[in-house]
Amino acid sequence: MKAEEVAQFLNQHPEFFEDYADMLAEVQIPHPHGGRAIPISERQILSLREKSRRLESKLGELIRFGEQNDAITEKLHRMTLALIGARDIGAALHVLAFNLSEDFAVPHIAVRLWNGFEASQSSEQASAGSDAREFTAGLNGPYCSSHAMADTAAWFGEAAAHLRSFAYVPLRGEVPFGLLALASEDPQRFYPEMGTLYLRRLGEIAAAALRRNQGE
Repeated sequence: MKAEEVAQFLNQHPEFFEDYADMLAEVQIPHPHGGRAIPISERQILSLREKSRRLESKLGELIRFGEQNDAITEKLHRMTLALIGARDIGAALHVLAFNLSEDFAVPHIAVRLWNGFEASQSSEQASAGSDAREFTAGLNGPYCSSHAMADTAAWFGEAAAHLRSFAYVPLRGEVPFGLLALASEDPQRFYPEMGTLYLRRLGEIAAAALRRNQGE
């Protein structure tokens, strides 16, 4: 008989294990990690232990992810409350930069605004070029990259040459009016395959706060 036929027979006749329980207790099979033969019952116990360890590892991973998500949510909540308290666009931009730097440890942050918002930026900030505006207009959500996009490298000054990962978060109302750019020397801080749910929420919160203060 082929192995597949034996397996099919045992699956269709579970009473075999009851009828031949003594024989099964005497069957010796290779240890999963080599070295010696062990009873089939011991092999089953080892399999259950290995399965239990895998489940415990998976559960621990899920708990860690949950704790990380809770921490991020709490930080976003603090930022939202601070943005609600901002009385003008300048104050909102300060809150945004402060919280991203202090709470989220983002080392390099740049914001550029347009469509009537640019007057609220500090005088030392250059306006966004046409390439950056076109890039922003084409974004459906946050975008992460290993290199600076469009003409945004200059936004980070002398640090630009050392940056290895970037996240771009569009700021929009009915139309895009700005771009939040985050960058790091760590190539794994922002990468194309990473989830962007919290970056999207960050963009929505920041855009809402800036729109609320427009003209004040």
